[in-house]
Amino acid sequence: MLTAKDIMTTDCITLTPETDIATAAKTLLENKINGAPVIDEGKVVGILCQSDLVAQQKKITLPSFFTLLDGVFPISSHEELEKEMSKISALTVAEAMTPTPTFISPATKIDDIATMMANEKLYTLPVIEDEALVGVVGKEDVLKTLLQS
Repeated sequence: MLTAKDIMTTDCITLTPETDIATAAKTLLENKINGAPVIDEGKVVGILCQSDLVAQQKKITLPSFFTLLDGVFPISSHEELEKEMSKISALTVAEAMTPTPTFISPATKIDDIATMMANEKLYTLPVIEDEALVGVVGKEDVLKTLLQS
């Protein structure tokens, strides 16, 4: 069975937390990739995907409230609103990225990768070995295996 090592891209395009949003968007678009790992001091600290950048263009979801005996109670958390506002107003990759991304190892089987991508909507997975980035598996890498079958 194929593993991440068999299908991963080893020539990784990475970003830094200080990269501005316009440069990051240009990098993703020019390289025709869905996302890129964010590297700080040699470690993967996050991942920036096109969906993180698209989130900047969306409308703010105002929190819902309900009242009970003259009390007002929020249905959604204040933290969720702050997180959403931070992404919408992000100027740097650090502010827009998804921190602590899901990692896979070179030995992760392709069916496990496909399951993660489908169930958790993760389309760019950093491949980590000995705490270092050794590759990236994107949805295109998985799709290419269909052509080999």
